[in-house]
Amino acid sequence: MRAVLVHAPGGPDVLELQDIPTPQPGPGQARVRALAIGVGRPDALIRTGVYKWMPPLPAIPGNEMAGVVDAVGDGVHAIQAGQHVLLSSRELPQRGGCYAEYACAPAEALYPLPEGIGFEDAVSLPNFQLAQALLFHCGGIRTPRSVLVTGAAGGVASAMTRLARASGLEVIATASTPAKRSFALHNGAHAALDPAAPDLAAQVLAATGGRGVDLAIDPIGGALFQQCLDCLAPLGTAVSYNIVAGMPAGDVFATLRRHLGKSLGIRVFSMHTFDADPQLRRRLMTDSIDAMQSGRVQAPAATVLPLAQAQEAHRLLDAPGTLGKIVLRP
Repeated sequence: MRAVLVHAPGGPDVLELQDIPTPQPGPGQARVRALAIGVGRPDALIRTGVYKWMPPLPAIPGNEMAGVVDAVGDGVHAIQAGQHVLLSSRELPQRGGCYAEYACAPAEALYPLPEGIGFEDAVSLPNFQLAQALLFHCGGIRTPRSVLVTGAAGGVASAMTRLARASGLEVIATASTPAKRSFALHNGAHAALDPAAPDLAAQVLAATGGRGVDLAIDPIGGALFQQCLDCLAPLGTAVSYNIVAGMPAGDVFATLRRHLGKSLGIRVFSMHTFDADPQLRRRLMTDSIDAMQSGRVQAPAATVLPLAQAQEAHRLLDAPGTLGKIVLRP
């Protein structure tokens, strides 16, 4: 089979398409023939060798695959050949492994896909799973009524915007270009603002009737995280994940003290929090599958490339102008 491997950390050029033996399912395993493969930020961290949960090199990146079961090992009864499934490496002992035409995994790790969810849409389901965790398990004791989503044109943020809107939250988005802000509005944001605006916090307060947002969910970091704190309502929480622009700038604690009367909170989030809680992790995914099947949420628009163009997919992933989800097709 063909697979994309990383032998040494680096830029997109280190992704090598190779012919390797097709894996055979062992006892309790099922083999998935990939029809769509998701591309996401953890893949870039594996490629560059800085992922905290780094698989040993040479490694096959990729954390989500949708396809058809084409073989099962001994003792497998719940999953059958021909079944449509989603494989998320969040269910595996080690991340990665999905940039390939086939992958084997424990049968109980797979998620059956109902009719009506296409393969290219299905690889956005882990983004909705993450969005469920960020929106509804990070805000403390209160159910949020409003959320600020920064970097709102990305795959996870697009899923979060759609889920938040479908859940009745007021959604304020930030995105760095007019095209990205238009994309955020198309995904359901009530307002889309320029994060570079010097009066960003004032605009967010005006959009929320002076109250601010209950949650500010920020994958950017840098100077923007300080602004997120200024946008919060009383007892609001700012959630940091990914920090693609680097660590938050300035004295974050001093900013919290400046807003002492609001009793604000900060949470640093990773989906790896749920590595030790498989019951909740799987419920977040099955809730996401149910939401997509029912039509309550739809997968964000995707850029689809062949597996052989994994390098180009990572150039798009690293580029500032990419909108929505990136998908590889074997």
